[in-house]
Amino acid sequence: MPAPVHTPPLFPSHSPEALLAFQFSSWYPRFSAHSIKSTVIRPLSPAFREYLDSDGVFVPEGAEDVPAESTLSDDEDAADEDESTDEPARFAFPELDARIREAIADYGAVFPKLNFSSPRDAAWMLPASSPLKCMSPADVYLLLKSSDFVQHDLNPELVFDGCDPVPTPESSTAYELELVLRKWYPVDRARELRCFVRQENLIGISQRDPNYYDFWNERETQEKVVNAVTTFWENHIKGKWKQTRGDYTFDFLLTRDLSRGHIVDFNPYLPRTDPLLFTYEELHDLLLARTSSAPDAEAGARVPELRVVDSPSHPAASRNAPAHQHNMVPIEALAMSSGRDVQEFASMWQDEIRKTMEDRDSDDDGPGS
Repeated sequence: MPAPVHTPPLFPSHSPEALLAFQFSSWYPRFSAHSIKSTVIRPLSPAFREYLDSDGVFVPEGAEDVPAESTLSDDEDAADEDESTDEPARFAFPELDARIREAIADYGAVFPKLNFSSPRDAAWMLPASSPLKCMSPADVYLLLKSSDFVQHDLNPELVFDGCDPVPTPESSTAYELELVLRKWYPVDRARELRCFVRQENLIGISQRDPNYYDFWNERETQEKVVNAVTTFWENHIKGKWKQTRGDYTFDFLLTRDLSRGHIVDFNPYLPRTDPLLFTYEELHDLLLARTSSAPDAEAGARVPELRVVDSPSHPAASRNAPAHQHNMVPIEALAMSSGRDVQEFASMWQDEIRKTMEDRDSDDDGPGS
C-alpha cells in the first residue's frame, strides 16, 4: 500500500523561537560576510521604547549635531507658572547618541531599522536624493519616529502574531528591542529582488521595485539573474535555516553586472511578508509542482520562477501610489498636506518639526529649568 501523500499547508507554522530567528541580531552573525556592514545596539532602555511609542514627531534633546544653547530668564513668576502646567514628556539618550555617532563615523552614513522592520515608509522625511541616509542621531530618530512600519516591532503581541504555540508572559521566549545601524550607500532599486524558499526549495524570485525597466524583458538577463541568485543561495544560504525547517524569504541586491549580489534581509514565510508579484497561492502551487516532481526531473522543473514588471501597463507598474500609502505620513502631517506639492509639503513639515523643537526648548527657559 503506497504511503499517504502529505500536502504542505499554504503557510508553515512558526514557533516563537523560530520567529525570533528572523530578528536582525539572530541571523546577521551567520551571514555578515555576505551582507551589508551593520552595527547592532541592544538592549535598548524602556525609555527609548516609550519615546518611539509616544505621540507626535520630535527628536530627543541633544540628538541634533548643533551646539547646545541655553537662555535663562529672570522672571521667576513665569517659571512657577510653567512648573504648574502639564508638560509633554521629554527624552534624551546621550549614550545612544554617542553609539550612533560612532557608527556614522565608521560608515560615513547609516540607515536604521529595528529587530525586524525598517522605516522605509518614512523615507520622505529626509532628502529625496539620499533616501534613508542618516548623518546624525536626529536623522535616525526622525525616521523611526515617523514610521508606522517600525511600530510592529514595539508590540510583542504583533511580533509573535500567528506563532504556534502562542507565547505567554510566563514563557521563556525573550524579546528585546534592538536598534540596527547599517552602512548607507546609494541603491539601484531596479536590482532588488525578494526570493521565496519553502521546505528548502527556492521556488520564486520577484522584482521588488514596482516600476518598469527595459532590461528585465531581456531573456538572457532573466536567465543570468536566476542563475546568479540560485548559485548564491546554494553556496551561502541553503541548509542554514534548520530552525525554520527551510521556510523563509530573503531580499537580495544584485551587483551592477547582475552576476552576484548580497543579502539585504531575511523575513518569515508568513502573510506579514509581502509576496510582491506573486500571491501565496501561486507560490504554493510552485511548491507542490516542485515537491511532486521526480528527483531526476528535467532541470527546468527545478528552476525558480522569476517575475518582473514586464511592461509599463503591468498592474504593479500602473499603481501611482505605494501599496502602504496610508503609512507614509504621520496623522499630524495630513492636515497640512492639502493642495501642496511634495517639495513644498516636505519643506513645510521640516519647518514644523523645527518649531516643535524650539517650543520644547523654550518651555525649559527660566531659573527653575
